[in-house]
Amino acid sequence: MQKCGVLVFAVAAAAQFSVAAEPTISDLFPEVDQAVVEITTVQDVLADRGPARRVKSDSIGSGFLISTDGRIITAAHVVQIADELSVRFVNGESVKAHVVASDPGADVALIQTESVPTGITPARLGNSDEANTGDQVFIIGAPFGIAHSLSVGHISARRAPGQLFGSFEKVELLQTDAAINQGNSGGPMFNMRGEVIGVVSQIMSSSGGSQGLGFVVTSNLAMRVLLDEPSSWTGLGGVLIEGKVARALNLPQSAGIVVQSVAKGSPASALGLRAGELKAVIADQKLSLGGDIILSVHGIRIGDTDYQERIRERRKALEAQDIFRVSILRDGEVIELSQVVSILDDR
Repeated sequence: MQKCGVLVFAVAAAAQFSVAAEPTISDLFPEVDQAVVEITTVQDVLADRGPARRVKSDSIGSGFLISTDGRIITAAHVVQIADELSVRFVNGESVKAHVVASDPGADVALIQTESVPTGITPARLGNSDEANTGDQVFIIGAPFGIAHSLSVGHISARRAPGQLFGSFEKVELLQTDAAINQGNSGGPMFNMRGEVIGVVSQIMSSSGGSQGLGFVVTSNLAMRVLLDEPSSWTGLGGVLIEGKVARALNLPQSAGIVVQSVAKGSPASALGLRAGELKAVIADQKLSLGGDIILSVHGIRIGDTDYQERIRERRKALEAQDIFRVSILRDGEVIELSQVVSILDDR
């Protein structure tokens, strides 16, 4: 009996050592960090002080390489209104880039660099549907411009569309307690297999810094709206107004989009849209007024049921020589702007 017990113990010990140890974050970090990039943008913004005027402003975000030819996923709010865009890789090399696709509603964007340094392996995209509350995750990005910084936490919850308010309303999200700060936006959230399962989007905070309430857009949603069914980049920054605010601005309908910024060389610029030049606060809503207010796109009124998805589908159906039409309110008059689709796409 004693020999049998020794034999059983030996077999159990052998089985235990035959199982490969799970990789640690220390193991995974050098493998995945090379795909993470720092994104620097330059855009026109309204000056905070002095007379109404637009000035150049720099900002920093994060992203991650998904292909050897230079495609990078980031957050839409990092690049949506950028006049200039550059990417810094882990080896310190900086290259110019441009926006290929962007979906501000989902807060994800796809950019393309002019080149990629040799020897850099793209990130692997994982299946975010397999992520569970309690799973350990880690984030790499450039908080406050400190590139390739690591933060570690867990998935705090899975948030289906409609569970949160404001800009979160129609986006599938993973909530995390991993530290997220300014500059992390667009960076990857990894699972313990070293796969990207989310794109850093926003935080909820009373201080402006990380308080353990971070939100990332799921990798599956990002792949759908950027790779499977790419959303066109417009270069437009706008604010939806409705109800009392729309009436106060004398809109001829219940809702509209107030143009806040237009990126240089973007389709919105080619169409002729104008941004506001006067800062104002109406019903606690900050706006830049004096520019155009978009009322409809191809007859689809802003504010109507599913108007964003309907406009997106209509845009996808247009051919190169079709005319793209937008109805706007400008200087108190309703006018129509139009442009050939091929010109809008030729940036």
